[in-house]
Amino acid sequence: MNNITIAVDGPAGAGKSTIAKIIAKKLKINYIDTGAMYRAFTYLIVSKNIDFNNKIEIQRELKNVKIEFLNNHIYLNDKIVDSEIRTDIVNKNVSNIAKLDYVREHLVNLQKIIAQKGNTIMDGRDIGTNVIPDAKYKFFITASLAERGKRRHKQLIKTANDISLSQTIKSIEKRDIIDATRQVSPLIKAHDAIEIDTTNKTIDDTVEIILNYIREGGN
Repeated sequence: MNNITIAVDGPAGAGKSTIAKIIAKKLKINYIDTGAMYRAFTYLIVSKNIDFNNKIEIQRELKNVKIEFLNNHIYLNDKIVDSEIRTDIVNKNVSNIAKLDYVREHLVNLQKIIAQKGNTIMDGRDIGTNVIPDAKYKFFITASLAERGKRRHKQLIKTANDISLSQTIKSIEKRDIIDATRQVSPLIKAHDAIEIDTTNKTIDDTVEIILNYIREGGN
């Protein structure tokens, strides 16, 4: 692969992060989980008990925050926060942070800088429509609400979370609405993105579909 950029978008629980990681490894390119960046910043705001309506405090934290990806770990101000950003409290509040225009502007600028280096696969909500709209390959990964709820619940119980499956599904449904209706960079499929419904597909099935498309040059 030479200077390739791949955009992977889709709703929560569709499997896009897992899929993107595998593709990055197979193609030997960089993987950037943009959703994890929003999660890391959300975790910071929640841990400091800052009100989501307190623009001054949030902007202050945004100005000084340091978010990096190193050796398959995400660092928040030089601390690994892989597990902290996957907790239920972050799941419930990340959309409240992600919908803030000044937060998105700051993080999207960071993402654009990373993408300019090439040989990158990014996943998120607005990668193909806003962050790297000129990406050579764009995919929109989706699945039924019930299936996405099951997948996310399976992740949550690994962290000893007592959230129920029905609560998880309701949380994802609420996030879908917020993501799709926010004024800044809503979750929509890019007009030239390839949509893949993973409801009845394994991770390997989806990865192979994407890799075949890339090998064929998008034809």
